[in-house]
Amino acid sequence: MPQPTDPYEDDLDDLPPARPVHYAEQSLLGALLLEPERLADIGDLDAGQFGNHAHGALFQAMLTVPPPDPEIHRSDPAWLNTVLDAARPHAPGLTASYLHTLIQVCPWPRHAPTYARMIRSDHARRTLLMHAELLTQTATDVTLPNPAATTVGQADILGQFLDTLAGQFAPHPGSLPRTLVPGTPAGHSSEEALDEERLLLATATAHPAELKNMRWLQPDDFTLPLHAMVWQCLTALVQGGEPVDPVTVLWEAQHRGLLADGLDPSDVIALVSAPVGSPEYWGERILQRALLARAFDVGTRIAAYAHDPANTPHQLITGSRRALADLTALRTRWQRSTTPTPPAPRAPRSPALSRAGPPPRATAAGTRALR
Repeated sequence: MPQPTDPYEDDLDDLPPARPVHYAEQSLLGALLLEPERLADIGDLDAGQFGNHAHGALFQAMLTVPPPDPEIHRSDPAWLNTVLDAARPHAPGLTASYLHTLIQVCPWPRHAPTYARMIRSDHARRTLLMHAELLTQTATDVTLPNPAATTVGQADILGQFLDTLAGQFAPHPGSLPRTLVPGTPAGHSSEEALDEERLLLATATAHPAELKNMRWLQPDDFTLPLHAMVWQCLTALVQGGEPVDPVTVLWEAQHRGLLADGLDPSDVIALVSAPVGSPEYWGERILQRALLARAFDVGTRIAAYAHDPANTPHQLITGSRRALADLTALRTRWQRSTTPTPPAPRAPRSPALSRAGPPPRATAAGTRALR
């Protein structure tokens, strides 16, 4: 007859192994329970930086309860009981036996500052991951009324957090993260994006004079290489002062080798022959789409760094700042495109000169006063 089994017994085998920071938290708490005076040596540590909620509640209780006299604490467990009573309302699962387990697993209480630094480092990694995921979510949120501005704001928050981390961890000439970043899918190459690029090329051919004020749009902003090359043909014609129409664009495309891969000349003519709207409107749409795609790529890259526990805080800071720098140039061009051009300053008028006339005649009283 088969023996009855506990329905939850197999679930315990499926639990993931504890991460290294779990043992760092246990060791720190054990050191502080054994020698509470070491609270003064661990630096700036907050209960919210613990990955385990019960550990954080126990640490907060240690900060709240007045520390005992070291000599009395060696022989009297009263302080341990007081700390446990203070922590239990926030972590009911804590027991006196677990406190003794924490004391037993601590290798060396004098290493408490190092354990605290490990906890701060892991918390920094988890928080960076949260900011990176928020950036990717914001960049792909189609419900936002102003997605570009909101995404730029989220990137600023991430940059400010990196500045805070740099102040918390001493400078270190660490290398860049060696994490392999997975390629991001080109989800922004939608049919809508391609339509906007076609409309831009057509309207720019019909209104080439407006391209002189659109230097903020670059070929890399296009999702289709063919469209980027036709854009280069247009800008080259405008910069060279050449006439712009579908035929001249086709001629420039031939010189740039666009027709070498079998592209039909009639397709190029058709691509630039149906203008709708204004070039600036479609250009801003393309640039905004490129900004959101770049922000998504940056957030994905930083999240990959933060997911990798092998990266030190210095590597996370350096790699994340490099990633954000890739967004800065595109962001600057986007701000330039959405900022209205200020009117040219008017030359100040010179004051009107009065006509020369005869010198004023001195009065008799004035003449006598000068004598």
